[in-house]
Amino acid sequence: MAKTLLVGIDGGATKISGWTTEVNKDKTFMLGDINVVKEYREYSEYMPSFKPVNIQLQLGEMNEDEIDLTVEEKLHGKSYMYAAADVIIELAKKVGAERVLVGIGMPGLKSKDKRGIVALANGPRMPEYCKVIEERVGAAGIIMDKPIHHLGSDADYCGIGEEYSQNGLFRNVENAYYLGGGTGVADAMKLKGKLLPFDQAKTWIAKAWEMKNSDGKSMERFASSNGIQAIYSEFSDIPVHELNEKGVYPPQIMDLYDEDPAAKRTFNDVSYNIAKLLFERIVTIYSGWRHYFEFVNSNRADLEEKHPYRNMLLDSIIIGQRLGDLLASSKGKDVFYEPFFDFLTKFIVECPYLDAKFKNHYLKDDLFDEALIKTSNLREAPAIGAGVDAYLTYHKD
Repeated sequence: MAKTLLVGIDGGATKISGWTTEVNKDKTFMLGDINVVKEYREYSEYMPSFKPVNIQLQLGEMNEDEIDLTVEEKLHGKSYMYAAADVIIELAKKVGAERVLVGIGMPGLKSKDKRGIVALANGPRMPEYCKVIEERVGAAGIIMDKPIHHLGSDADYCGIGEEYSQNGLFRNVENAYYLGGGTGVADAMKLKGKLLPFDQAKTWIAKAWEMKNSDGKSMERFASSNGIQAIYSEFSDIPVHELNEKGVYPPQIMDLYDEDPAAKRTFNDVSYNIAKLLFERIVTIYSGWRHYFEFVNSNRADLEEKHPYRNMLLDSIIIGQRLGDLLASSKGKDVFYEPFFDFLTKFIVECPYLDAKFKNHYLKDDLFDEALIKTSNLREAPAIGAGVDAYLTYHKD
């Protein structure tokens, strides 16, 4: 019987990235050497002028279970689905595989069967996402070993990647929190030795993108590459498109820290807000929600103070993706790393209701214990998580 190729796919707002994924003898996982990327704009169906349907209308139709796709959505959506299918086909052909098992992470709210996308703020709805992909893959002569069971989330797949990857930082710890910053922001938790998806804990803890600071800015802004670039754009009065043309992204902005007041303001903002976000995380897990942030959606139900994990201290806090790279590369430069730890220390020391047990765990010599913060080297965490999820869904052993 032909060997089945395991594929992990990370879908985003502009492109699809797929990796071959390998299972080790100890049931850990690692990315293979082959990666295929397809941008949606490569396809004739792609509409540069596409405007998403009003999100409230999308949510209304989703709740009524009556998705009425526009002509534009049907056409534009094909570029997304064809790109995903072609990534799978090309990966299979590159390794000479006749059969594939596929896991896919995509943004957006999923259909009841979890195989389609029925609400997407910045793109087309695609209720038949998996079906179209499977048909295109099949037409190319590639056999789907099993159907795509469900579409996962970027955040959950980051956690799965850190748990099951050979080099994952959730391995060998009981309690940890993960914050990943790339195109967007991703949260993941492992508590009491098990991964805990945020969707299963939404009554007592909010996702980072759901919260905003006292200035009304979403916390996603301070963790994501696009967000940090947008902050600098505001402070410097340089349009984002101009920054892109000049190749000025967060690492370049960080390099301008000493000579450019806008860069300094940007990273002071980032250091403060990321520290505040992590402070909120460790406090909420230990003693319940304390209203440090407001919600982006003013109609979101308030969080419950009591939950099953109170009094729990984290073994580690993991910073991943491009945000992790930024933090690690700034060490010793007094730009991001050192101010971030200074703010984190200040929040804990000045908090009136945190007990000695909490402070003794997180502080060392009256400073935040740097050993508790780890930066992840796991490249493409969502892609490996997608591959792992597909494998574990069909291999329960």
